[in-house]
Amino acid sequence: MSDSSSTSPSLVSSLTRHYEDLVDYVRYRFGCKLFAREIVHNVCVHLLEKPAIEARQPIALLKRISHNMAVNECRAESVRNRLIESMAELPENVASGTPDHAARLDAQRQVDLLARAIEALPPRCKQVFIMHKIHDIPQSEVALRLGISVKMVERHTRLGLAACKQYLGRD
Repeated sequence: MSDSSSTSPSLVSSLTRHYEDLVDYVRYRFGCKLFAREIVHNVCVHLLEKPAIEARQPIALLKRISHNMAVNECRAESVRNRLIESMAELPENVASGTPDHAARLDAQRQVDLLARAIEALPPRCKQVFIMHKIHDIPQSEVALRLGISVKMVERHTRLGLAACKQYLGRD
């Protein structure tokens, strides 16, 4: 007795014979003939990239592959649409990734004000503030380096923050 899979046609030859039937199958389930043609075309490309596959019921397998590809494409399209919608809700300068000229000027003005505020601090307060807040050195290490207590570092930091906020006009 001979093996039935050796006499069954390959999936690619079944696809070419039943191309329009597969397009109609996908169109019936997903509603768009252009979409259906694209899916069946992608199935064809997918099968051509794979080694020869034999199936006992090639049309059933082709329908399953087509359906799965269509579902995957619909899911991917849904994700793309959600991303596009969320990007549309962002302000223009955030969506493009580049701040507009006015925002850059305002940011530069804020940085200049902050630099002047820090410069206006008393010397020890300025030294502690810069070490802890600008250079991100832990309070205990600042205290050790400057020979003062951690409580004094906390006090200078608190006073520096308050002075900067006042200088910038923030509560």
